[in-house]
Amino acid sequence: MTQVLAFSRVGVRRGSNWILSDIDWVVHAEDRWVVLGPNGAGKSTLLSLAATRQHPTTGSITILGETLGMTDVFGLRPQIGLVGAGLGDSLPPRERVRDVVITASWGITGRWREVYGEADARRAERLLRLMGVSDLADRRYGSLSDGERKRTQIARSLMSDPELLLLDEPAAGLDLGGREALVRRLADMAADPMAPTTVLVTHHVEEIPPGTTHALLLRGGAVVAQGALADVLRGESLSAAYGIPLDVTQRDDRWSARALS
Repeated sequence: MTQVLAFSRVGVRRGSNWILSDIDWVVHAEDRWVVLGPNGAGKSTLLSLAATRQHPTTGSITILGETLGMTDVFGLRPQIGLVGAGLGDSLPPRERVRDVVITASWGITGRWREVYGEADARRAERLLRLMGVSDLADRRYGSLSDGERKRTQIARSLMSDPELLLLDEPAAGLDLGGREALVRRLADMAADPMAPTTVLVTHHVEEIPPGTTHALLLRGGAVVAQGALADVLRGESLSAAYGIPLDVTQRDDRWSARALS
């Protein structure tokens, strides 16, 4: 199996605090990962490293065959799709949804005088359909609901045909309907053999889409458990990660957790 991402004894220190410590983690091309843990566990820092947005203090990271710190990250980043709070804040609210997606071909936010070919237009339309927002293509981005914006952002992140897709809490702030619509679209993508390798960060097992293959649990910057999804999402492991006794259940490829009284 082809390695897409490999962390070897990775640590990140800020001042005297270790945000991550001694992380060993390997992601293969066919994998669909979820990263879980409480606030302050180091999830977003882990994703930032995978996105080449920062470098580790210790250890080594290999991304798509390139070693971080020994390669041109600006040449690597077009192969990595990233969805997080920073992207949403950078998109012009008056931009049409179609243009929000297609401008990713040039790596810009906000359409100006650049010219796009028919292939770009067709790909943007296909991605909008994949995310269930093709009927919103002519709407202003700022007029969309939070859920519609998140799905538009994912469509945009796929525009450059990345080999690795990183999703940092894409369901944060969504209501139940918005969350479920997003989970359905992520499940469709997980089932597509042509879709990129995916890493999803979340706090909640209820947001894990069907088709997810592996899980990584973090607490205090360290790995609690990792491996095949069904082996990791057990009450004992999740309780250790979140610091409270939890009961974990699975039904129809969806997961839920509740505190034990």
